[in-house]
Amino acid sequence: MKQTSIYYISNSGDKGAIGDIGEQGMIGKIGPIGRKGDKGVKGESGVTGGKGKAGGVCDCGKYRKVVGQLDINVARLKNSITFVKNVLAGIRETEEKYYYIVQEEKNYREALAHCRIQEGILAMPKDEAANTVISDYVSQSGFFRVFIGLNDIENEGQFMYADRTPLQSYSNWKEGAPQDTQENEDCVEMLSTGKWNDTECHLTMYFVCEFPKRRT
Repeated sequence: MKQTSIYYISNSGDKGAIGDIGEQGMIGKIGPIGRKGDKGVKGESGVTGGKGKAGGVCDCGKYRKVVGQLDINVARLKNSITFVKNVLAGIRETEEKYYYIVQEEKNYREALAHCRIQEGILAMPKDEAANTVISDYVSQSGFFRVFIGLNDIENEGQFMYADRTPLQSYSNWKEGAPQDTQENEDCVEMLSTGKWNDTECHLTMYFVCEFPKRRT
């Protein structure tokens, strides 16, 4: 006898009531930045500002002159400091004078000016004692010749010292000097032997400045 199976289909029940909202979950990762938006419309121009105060007048020429003079003074001060440092390193003296060899090659007129700036004068050996001190100084320093303060620039053959006093009783010319063979040897150099020689003023060489001792 064939067995027959019987299936029963039941209908779905009614939808239940909505449950309560659960707790908020964790915040997720931030998403990518969106693309740049389109440029907005240009706004209207603002109100024009008030007129500013007039600027002061600059006396620039005056200030430029002051600054220029300051630069000159600083340069002179630097030269003076260098000069003093060199003087302290070596100097000779007599009872009345100090002598210093300036180891900078200058022509005669430049040497005159340099000594005057330092409140001295180009050395004037007016007697044998002064001439010996200077010549020994030159020789011991290892130099062959230096300018001294003597010339006949104004009147040929009439030699004058740097203080404009004439050459008088004392002189120490080398043999044959002064000779002025080229007719332009109007200045005087002292050789390491102490002898004098007339030479051209435009030549450059070391020179000797002299300074009076201050009396207290």
